[in-house]
Amino acid sequence: MTTSTDTLLTELAALGAATVYEANGQRDALDPAIKPLDPTSRIAGRAVTVDLEPGDNWFIHVAMLETRPGDILVVDAKGYTQAGPWGDVLTLAAQQRGLAGLVIDGAVRDSQEIIESGFPVFTRGVCIRKTTKVQRGRVNVPVTVGGVLIRPGDILVGDADGLVRVEEQDAANAVSSSSQRAQKENRMREEILAGASTLDLLGLPRP
Repeated sequence: MTTSTDTLLTELAALGAATVYEANGQRDALDPAIKPLDPTSRIAGRAVTVDLEPGDNWFIHVAMLETRPGDILVVDAKGYTQAGPWGDVLTLAAQQRGLAGLVIDGAVRDSQEIIESGFPVFTRGVCIRKTTKVQRGRVNVPVTVGGVLIRPGDILVGDADGLVRVEEQDAANAVSSSSQRAQKENRMREEILAGASTLDLLGLPRP
């Protein structure tokens, strides 16, 4: 990952998922049921994808070896929330590899330990039941997570508002358009403080 890409990711995380979603064509927002364990979490990184069999986590361990610092592990567990294939041990392993976070369309466990670790995890659910380690999955293949097709190398931006996918080649434009939107909203806030109405600012008719 180049320094310029690192900068783009930092800027996308700071701008926030909602702003990036709005400014980048209002597309590719993941199912809002996938939420951060810690609502203060902010992430932006490139996806390393895992196609996982529900109730098994063998290929999460395999996928960890394919990650680089700053990556986000994106796990398609088919929305299965009756077992937790990720917990505090994998969290520690992810931190040791420098991952930016986990997004899983499934469940995790050891949720309080994960929050205390400071590692950002976005998940559909929490479940104490354990998983098996016998079923083969696939790594770095297109997956559908939260209703959105995510390819290896795609960028995910996430915070308490949700998650949005940005294609890697669109990252620079997403930063530019999101920054312009953020500046516009800051000007609106200033005008509201000066007494303007939101109807007038948005050009909406008065009934």
